[in-house]
Amino acid sequence: MAVTIYDVAALAGVSPATVSRVLNGSPVSPEKTRKVREAAQALRFTPSRTARTLRKGGSDVIALVIPDVENVFFTALARGVEDRAIAAGYSVVLCNTDERPDKEARYLDIAAAQQVAGVVLAAAGPGPDLDALRARGIAVVAVDRPLPDLGVDVVRLDDADASGRATECLYGRGYTRVACVTGFAGSPTAGLRAQGWRAVFESWCPGLDPDVYLRETDYRSAGGRRAAEELLALPEPPDAIFAANNMTGAGVLSHLAAVGRTPPWTGLAVLGDLPWPEWEARQVAVQPWPGRLLGVTAAEALLGRIRGDDAPPRSVILRSDSPAAPSPVGS
Repeated sequence: MAVTIYDVAALAGVSPATVSRVLNGSPVSPEKTRKVREAAQALRFTPSRTARTLRKGGSDVIALVIPDVENVFFTALARGVEDRAIAAGYSVVLCNTDERPDKEARYLDIAAAQQVAGVVLAAAGPGPDLDALRARGIAVVAVDRPLPDLGVDVVRLDDADASGRATECLYGRGYTRVACVTGFAGSPTAGLRAQGWRAVFESWCPGLDPDVYLRETDYRSAGGRRAAEELLALPEPPDAIFAANNMTGAGVLSHLAAVGRTPPWTGLAVLGDLPWPEWEARQVAVQPWPGRLLGVTAAEALLGRIRGDDAPPRSVILRSDSPAAPSPVGS
């Protein structure tokens, strides 16, 4: 049976109200405080999180909802959020959605029910339901993926700019027909990254139809492999491919290796770090995608909202070549 404040009160010889005041940090005589703490220690009493939340008027937990915990970009993002949250006295609970809106909805419902302090959300789709969180006054900051018209702060990288620069890099290396592998149309970032590629493609290949060289797939390695196979099977295949995230880039590279066309025979540019550093350093054009900086910036925005910032929603767009995130500092 769980130990309660009534058990602590009985052992300490004080009222339950006195135990509650001691645990809440309210003024109590040193003698009674000592007795309560000694009794709590003897009974190994731990206040429930719900009780602490009610006493403090707020939780000390931030929920971080991301689509793919195995992606090194989101690992770095999580580290940035955690570093800043811990420095400010908060803990972080990680929720992995696997890019599934149904899993995301369940995690958001749990976050609302547990009355977390706030949520950093890399959305699985363009329209997550935030009503339950809003109803409880829980702050939300969208990260990495734009969420238009949802009335929350957004912190993301400049997808179109980074994609354009990555594509331009391949043309600068002498390739003449650069294809694009991006996410499905329902992904909040897929269209922006295709847009950046398309602008450069059209400027270098004015006589070609860009849609022929565009493939939409899931942001996973298997999707990158399938897309690369389709592109290389075209009557006039591309001589280079821009992959709109690191996992699809890994898949593209895997297929190129399988058919003996690894870079530089077929060029490859990728947003974010690949799992194989030796390829990054040698032949693949890797466009930096600073996840930790994004996480720190999103956490800063969320902490501001938790502390009472009621300004209109902001959109913070960082360039992918922004300086590295600073070391976490105190709140």
